[in-house]
Amino acid sequence: MIDSTQKDIDNVSYDILKQSKSFGVFPTPVSAIIRFTELYVDSKTGLHSIPNNYISKNIDLLKGALKKVFGALDRRKKIIYIDPDMPVPKKNFVELHEVGHEVLPWQRKTFEFIDDHETISHETKIEFEREANFFASSTLFQLNRFEEFARLLPLEIKTPMFLAKKFGSSNHASIRRYAETINKRCALLVLNKEKGSPEQLFMRDYFQSDKFTKEFGTLSLPDSYDISWPFVEDYIIGKRFHENGSITMITEDSDIDFEYQYFNNTYNIFILLIPKGEKIKSRTKIYLKGYEE
Repeated sequence: MIDSTQKDIDNVSYDILKQSKSFGVFPTPVSAIIRFTELYVDSKTGLHSIPNNYISKNIDLLKGALKKVFGALDRRKKIIYIDPDMPVPKKNFVELHEVGHEVLPWQRKTFEFIDDHETISHETKIEFEREANFFASSTLFQLNRFEEFARLLPLEIKTPMFLAKKFGSSNHASIRRYAETINKRCALLVLNKEKGSPEQLFMRDYFQSDKFTKEFGTLSLPDSYDISWPFVEDYIIGKRFHENGSITMITEDSDIDFEYQYFNNTYNIFILLIPKGEKIKSRTKIYLKGYEE
């Protein structure tokens, strides 16, 4: 997606946040935004019960091939269909994703959208879906309000976890946005265990801040991690949260000592890497119930 398109999407998001009186309201009032756009959410019908005449024949065939459908938009009927079993943070994102399909002017020639894990993933290659994801993220995090709060809070993984609750997002989305946008040197590994043995983790995603990239370039990282990595040991012994890790990583120019902070949400393992000595001066202390060492 080109920068000019992102600016256009941000402008649409800003207008909707302001006109729906949602800007500066926390958690982001997704229901108010949906009402403003004159859409209706149907979470009772259940995606498996959508009438056959809801979607055109080709899209209906696609629906049958998807592993798991999270949401769908019927623009002609102004209805968003949502999987009622999703947790609230994910539901917020998927609903705003469908709103994006509705409000982005250049997408209005398409009357039906149906979304699964692939289309709401940041890795999707489908341009309309990438745009809807960008709209959902911009709107849920209220454009730069997320970054404004983050700059005033300590440089630690609990900050995006706290902000996830504030804005109504998932921890995953908030931690990723934090690593990409914070005006400090930090990087984020997202690991999973789906393909591995009980003592092995695999790379799912990697993100880093602009300041990190400017100083260190891109880290040399493997696709899999065994017990020789300290955060894999954290995983094996069943830690859910760990703030005081230490690790040496290979950069383009040298080996650098990092602090690492670890969070396991049972689906993915998040490793926030921070160069030793890097911090944000803040008088705020963040306490999250269940996440104290």
